Amino acid sequence: MTTTAQKIPSGYKQTDIGVVPADWDIKRIEELTPQGKKYGIVDGPFGSNLKTEHYRKSGIPIITSGYVTDGHFSADEYLYVDKEKFKQEKRSAVKGGDIVMAKIGARCGASAILPKNHAEGILSGNALKISIDENRFSTFFVWQILWNLYSRGDLESIRSTGAQPALSMANLKKYQIAIPTVKAQQEDIATALSDADELIDKLKFLIAKKRNIKRGAMQELLSGKCRLPGFSEKWETKKLGDLLDYEQPTPYLVKNTDYSDSHSIPVLTAGKTFILGYTAEETGVFQNLPTIIFDDFTTAMKYVDFPFKAKSSAMKMLVPKNKDVNLKFVFAKMQLIDFKLGDHKRYWISEYQNIEIATPKPDEQTAIASTLSDMDTEIEKLESQLTKYQDIKQGMMQSLLTGKIRLLAK
Repeated sequence: MTTTAQKIPSGYKQTDIGVVPADWDIKRIEELTPQGKKYGIVDGPFGSNLKTEHYRKSGIPIITSGYVTDGHFSADEYLYVDKEKFKQEKRSAVKGGDIVMAKIGARCGASAILPKNHAEGILSGNALKISIDENRFSTFFVWQILWNLYSRGDLESIRSTGAQPALSMANLKKYQIAIPTVKAQQEDIATALSDADELIDKLKFLIAKKRNIKRGAMQELLSGKCRLPGFSEKWETKKLGDLLDYEQPTPYLVKNTDYSDSHSIPVLTAGKTFILGYTAEETGVFQNLPTIIFDDFTTAMKYVDFPFKAKSSAMKMLVPKNKDVNLKFVFAKMQLIDFKLGDHKRYWISEYQNIEIATPKPDEQTAIASTLSDMDTEIEKLESQLTKYQDIKQGMMQSLLTGKIRLLAK
């Protein structure tokens, strides 16, 4: 005989989707739409219904899943359909306050609320909308639940397989969620989560602002247009090959790709991934630091100041030619080089090392590098703070949206 009932805390109840507060209901998503409304959950026209010949430069905006980014709705420009086509596809109309969800593709399940002041639009074939009955439910509360389900991967259970993943509309409508019976409770939870979102958004804005400031400072300082106090000597033009030596990666290539976080030596690539994993191999570790790892085929590069092993035979390790070269300064200058890739070939020896850059005396190189490094440190601190805030918000969602933690009644 089971004793499940004895484990349920006071004030909670067992349901088909788990233990929830006793004063919460279990609702299918389709039950959250306005009663009697035929198109409370609907996807956009596709196939023969909406082709490129229907697109216009003005009219009714087409709302696509691409406008749903990181839980926000954002669109710089739209494609449109005319009023006649809109009337033909009226079932797929979407208005401000509706939840727009990506229906097809790798991000299917991601959603955002169309701003209240947004003009009426029509859904594209890769999106769907959910209209919430605002008389009974908080749209923001429901959206937070949907975003939490997407973030945790729970919506993968209602994906259909095919050429690309797609949400099953039938299963989405029948998907069950727990929701407070009283709308005021939904709104209190929504407000708490909204406050956390606002704090995160402000921090994101500040980080973007700091990055723009640094980008501007790089343009000014690295070109010599703006000089730091105490420096006035003329800059010299030098080839990168006169400033940097290179080492081939062969002695430092990892032999076993059985990576594990329990190992201590990182394996690097100059591409976006950067750290591929960690190896147990302790021989052939590159130690001539700092260095710039440079992909000879793509010219991607990273500044590295810790020991590592390499994965690609196309990687070159660039190091200062002498003590008069500040590697961080040269790396910063290399970020501003607009290099056009051509044939699939190795570039460092053939072309890249011959690129000329304006170079100040060593002490000014160091001063510029230090100024930019201080900016990087400030941005990194803000990014670390952002990660903490996002983790806190995630914890709040897990607790508040499931009723594990209850807000005090006002």
